[in-house]
Amino acid sequence: MLLPGSWLGVLGGGQLGKMFALTALTMGYRVVTWDPDPTSPAGEFASHHIQAGFHDPNALKIFCKYARAATTEFENIPEDILRALSGNMTVIPGPDPVSICQDRVREKKFLEKEGFPVPPFSEILVIEDLEVALKHVGTPSLLKINRWGYDGKGQTTVVSLNDAMKAFEDFGRVPCILEQKIPFVKELSVILGRNRKGEIRVFPVAENVHRNGVLETTVVPARISDMVAQKACQIAQEIASRLHYQGVLAVEFFLTEEGLLVNEMAPRPHNSGHFTLDACLTNQFEQQVRTLCGLPLGDPRLVSPAAMGNIMGECWSGGEEPDWEKILRNPDVKLHLYGKVEARPGRKMGHFTCLAEDADAALSRVRSILSELYHRTDSA
Repeated sequence: MLLPGSWLGVLGGGQLGKMFALTALTMGYRVVTWDPDPTSPAGEFASHHIQAGFHDPNALKIFCKYARAATTEFENIPEDILRALSGNMTVIPGPDPVSICQDRVREKKFLEKEGFPVPPFSEILVIEDLEVALKHVGTPSLLKINRWGYDGKGQTTVVSLNDAMKAFEDFGRVPCILEQKIPFVKELSVILGRNRKGEIRVFPVAENVHRNGVLETTVVPARISDMVAQKACQIAQEIASRLHYQGVLAVEFFLTEEGLLVNEMAPRPHNSGHFTLDACLTNQFEQQVRTLCGLPLGDPRLVSPAAMGNIMGECWSGGEEPDWEKILRNPDVKLHLYGKVEARPGRKMGHFTCLAEDADAALSRVRSILSELYHRTDSA
């Protein structure tokens, strides 16, 4: 068990690392971050920041000098670095589950082998694979690069073989996955914490809406039946157990007319879990600290219905700051800005959470604020 005063390491310097660092520092820990970005949000708040690439041998030595245990803030940390660190300290989540989540095909094959429901998919290694894959998967479908794709990047909808061939060329013929595009009723996510003893605590099921492939709103509790919520939580817990997972894990689902399909996993805190900062007894970043340090898991119960809205770079129209008064004039709304230096379209710059008497009221307030921030008539 690592107690306050110990040094914790974070691989990656984005907003998830920043929120982990703030939580750990508040709990009395010291934090060392490792990221090549000189303006990384996490590095700005860390006790010590290592600005270097992940294959810098000197950076590895310095990180090991400081950290007693390490975690990741995004899933694309090189597997060999995670394994090297594992020989020197506790690394949560470990290299094996992270390496599965780094590769979309490997992730889907793992889920399929373990009996979890997933959309039809095919692996694409060469352009000749596309014709057979389209016959298996059908159209419309999504062609996605296996690695490094996120927030709608590195994927495109295809409705014909020509579409698929062009997309594969545009992606540079890197390994891809072709997935059936699912006509879902709702998108859901389950975030949980699992410790070294295999104990699990599950946060409330979240209901999500994306725009252009990027999460725009989350509302909790999800407006679904108790049976669906229990099933989603059960599947997420079984996935974590089959992975022998330690740490915070997010599992995304499609709810269809026929039932639940697992969309993908994230071996870290998740954008759809930011509501926990304001609406839960224990937030997802404190749970990340607790699993990393071997502390008892925190109580994830929801203390108020809530909705969250993402603030994207598009809000900085003409290079001007958004009118923050549109958010701050609401006493039941909490603003979280990530401290990123450059605002650009498609980049997550912050989020805000509205607490209300019920989920519908919270979501309505969030949509209204988003409409004002983006100067548009809808937010769905």
